[in-house]
Amino acid sequence: MQGGVEQPMQMVLRVKHPSSLSSGGGGDEEDEGEGSSRSALSVFKAKEEQIERRKMEVREKVFAHLGRVEEESKRLAFIRQELEGMADPTRKEVESIRKRIDTVNRQLKPLGKSCVKKEKEYKEVLEAYNEKSKEKALLVNRLIELVSESERMRMKKLEELNKTVDSLY
Repeated sequence: MQGGVEQPMQMVLRVKHPSSLSSGGGGDEEDEGEGSSRSALSVFKAKEEQIERRKMEVREKVFAHLGRVEEESKRLAFIRQELEGMADPTRKEVESIRKRIDTVNRQLKPLGKSCVKKEKEYKEVLEAYNEKSKEKALLVNRLIELVSESERMRMKKLEELNKTVDSLY
């Protein structure tokens, strides 16, 4: 900043210097008062110009910085969008699969209950079937015994009758 302050002072000196030369080296008090007013005005104008230049420099720096910030924001937004785009298809597919799993699971519960119920019924029916099969087997065996005994008795009777017929002749 000191370099900036010295610059207007040098301008003031330049402004003073030519005016003092033009007055011929020795001036009266009015010229001196006018000269110091001019020099004060020149210093003020120089400082105002310096302030304006500095303001413009700061403004340019701020706008340049804002431009860079906007570019970085756009770049970050693009990167975020790309990341979301990369994760998004997987996320949608995962959600879809999870929903399908939940749906199938809800369908499986009643089917499982029905299966257990039918298995129980099947076991009961199978047990009843096996009991009836055993009963049938016992009855068939009894029938075979009875038929065999009946045949034996009939054969015995036939033999007796045959003996009786033979004895008649």
